[in-house]
Amino acid sequence: MSATTAAQIQETQPMTRVHKILISQAVPAQRSQYDDLEKRFGVQIDFIPFVTLEGLTEKEYRKNRVYPNDYTAIIFTSRHAIDHFFRLCGEMRLKMSDEMKYFCATEAIANYLQKYINFRKRKVFNGTRSVTELKSYIVKNKDEKFYVPCGEQGNPELSKFFKDLNIPLQEAVMYRNVNNDLSNLADVKFDIIAFFTALEIKSIFEQFPDFKQEDRRICVFGTAALKAVAERGMTVNIQAGTPEAPSIAVALENYLRKSNA
Repeated sequence: MSATTAAQIQETQPMTRVHKILISQAVPAQRSQYDDLEKRFGVQIDFIPFVTLEGLTEKEYRKNRVYPNDYTAIIFTSRHAIDHFFRLCGEMRLKMSDEMKYFCATEAIANYLQKYINFRKRKVFNGTRSVTELKSYIVKNKDEKFYVPCGEQGNPELSKFFKDLNIPLQEAVMYRNVNNDLSNLADVKFDIIAFFTALEIKSIFEQFPDFKQEDRRICVFGTAALKAVAERGMTVNIQAGTPEAPSIAVALENYLRKSNA
């Protein structure tokens, strides 16, 4: 399902008033945007994380026999990856070379990296939305040995990107996804459910195999969640991660302006 198709579907859905919204992640550190939505449009927004990231232990990771200090360029696609990378490096007593290069998906992730390293002594590159935007820098550094910390699902998009560039990339699983108990949601009614990842959609169907969209409106961020919703036979009503709606909060605001006008 393309972004255009999703937008067309949204326009054909009846814009009935929204009262309750469920966000499938933990309460963000900066939730002022959501507080504003509640006040302006008279809605209730609940944050319930569907999935928790659980880091591999040092013993589990060592079984891979893949050590980051054997590489010269690290790719970070999330803050979670940064945290688990440096946690495991500390537990294994591994020190990164001052010459190590870091490629980050976004500026926010690059800034978060400062929690662990001194930028003045390192080389850090960042995109605005994805590591794939750093193609010219990666090609320029093609002789580096690239390593990416990731979850148990790997990073198929990034792996394909490097394969197409004919540059080797070592994936290193450092954390896994664990479903949170959602049994308390069984009898709770929400008008909109917002998903950030395909894993959250997988979680709700694993715990509620008979889940039906019914009159609920589905909001998704990015193409992976969009595809996962389509594969489950559901309709995407609100799409985020686009130029018009770069975040879930903005996508919801755009929708609420019409539904709750």
